[in-house]
Amino acid sequence: MTPKPIVTVFGSLHYDIAVFGPDRPRKGETVTGNSWHPKFGGKGGNQAVSAARTGIATSMIGAVADDDFGRFLISNLDRRNVDRTFVRRDALQSTGMSVAIFDAEGDYGAVIVSGSNLTLGDHDVLAAGDLLSRTTILVLQNEIPDAANVAAAKAVRQAGGRVLINAAPARILSNDLKQLIDIIVVNAIEAETLAGVQVVETLEGALEAARKLAAIFPEVVVTAGGAGVAYANHDGEEILIAGIKVKVESTHGAGDEFIGVLAAELASGKTMNDALTKANFDAANLVGTPETQGRRGN
Repeated sequence: MTPKPIVTVFGSLHYDIAVFGPDRPRKGETVTGNSWHPKFGGKGGNQAVSAARTGIATSMIGAVADDDFGRFLISNLDRRNVDRTFVRRDALQSTGMSVAIFDAEGDYGAVIVSGSNLTLGDHDVLAAGDLLSRTTILVLQNEIPDAANVAAAKAVRQAGGRVLINAAPARILSNDLKQLIDIIVVNAIEAETLAGVQVVETLEGALEAARKLAAIFPEVVVTAGGAGVAYANHDGEEILIAGIKVKVESTHGAGDEFIGVLAAELASGKTMNDALTKANFDAANLVGTPETQGRRGN
């Protein structure tokens, strides 16, 4: 019997506070806001929820504190059908959190405080060893230590699974981690950091960045916001998918929606073209959905 596909997300969980106002403040400026509300967040948590929403078996490996923020996050994982058996409670740390400030156009800026996410490491990989040995696709991000990502990626690759990393926030990846990556997904800013290209604002610019990164990584996906998505791999295959025009309600979480759906579709056996098309569509749908209506963890 063919094993059931599993997406495992090893990464961050944040208690998000979303603040809404007419604009984001400049340095030294105070802006009067309209409203605020708490949200489920962290790139890892968001990606796990997005993957689980497709119906695929999804597990989360992470860490929260034994506090109200941590209990909120765990409750949301339960409600969203994400297996959180290996979400550890750390009694010595605070739960990771962020504050995101949205302007009237739906764009935002955010500050994160990593807290318990920075405690992830070898001990979590060992505890989840059986799960990682059965994982079809492991999803990583840059909101936890590089060494933790390396340990998890080694475990999955040794068992025959694939490793997808969303290299966000932008930082230089260690050589140890680079060698374990099957698929890397970056946005314009991250592509500029890793590929050394100019601002990626068009599909052609995204494809140029993907080509450069394909000299380092087997498969590369570069997202260019509303312009669309570009893909390139070691074998010279290239895919361009145009952006879907929607009325922007909020861009918050669109990248995580894309990653979660992409991982789920690939784990289910879809082609890269089909998986990218579905992920692109679902991310656009999220961008067109108001923060207060049917979004993750609200």
